[in-house]
Amino acid sequence: MSTYLINHLRIPGGVPTEESLRYLEQVQATTEAYGAKWLAVDAEVQVIEGAWPGSVVLIEFPDAETAKAWYNSPEYQAILSLRTAHTINDLILVDSVGPEFTVAGYAQQIRTLLGQ
Repeated sequence: MSTYLINHLRIPGGVPTEESLRYLEQVQATTEAYGAKWLAVDAEVQVIEGAWPGSVVLIEFPDAETAKAWYNSPEYQAILSLRTAHTINDLILVDSVGPEFTVAGYAQQIRTLLGQ
């Protein structure tokens, strides 16, 4: 089951620093050995509801363990501060749903947990 890394990224002042650009130049190479697929990088997201200041990055990994292995890898840790010292980030991992998933079934699971 695929796992998606989602980064809600904000650049203070709106202009990337030299360090942020160095990060961008190096980060993709750190993901290649982990089977990552870069699915979206957008500086101008289209907000249709609510607010989303900043950009989004979406990367697909084969599974959560692989995504965590990449994040904790020496190669990525060596460049991580180039991003975190110069940008504001909310970084999450979320697993994809299986082929049998339905939203109604998910609601029923919640009802069961709530004793309804």
